[in-house]
Amino acid sequence: MNFVASRPIWEQLVAEFSRRIAVGQWRPGERVPSVRTLAVEFGVNPNTVQRALAELDRRGLMVAQGTAGRDVTRDENLITQILNDLAGDLVRGFVSKMRDLGITRERAQQMTDEQWQAEEGKYEPR
Repeated sequence: MNFVASRPIWEQLVAEFSRRIAVGQWRPGERVPSVRTLAVEFGVNPNTVQRALAELDRRGLMVAQGTAGRDVTRDENLITQILNDLAGDLVRGFVSKMRDLGITRERAQQMTDEQWQAEEGKYEPR
């Protein structure tokens, strides 16, 4: 993961961990990797990882198990909402950029459909 300097690393970790939960990389009820493991994976201070995980606890995406670690929430509705929020962010960015280019809605839809068809079979839909 390449961190951007304009945003705190712990916030970027929150986004990445949320994405992992939303796409099913970390499944409901599953134990997430330890703080130390994640710190090594991302090359950051364990305190930074701990801050990100604490934020996910606060948001309800993770459940702390005391000294035994953390589990992903079993709340499928919350996970679906996170996925929808992430997808909505992408759509808003896409629409904004297409408008900046002067692309019409109809042409953007056509281009999206063409690309979607070109990508068929590469990904499993959620």
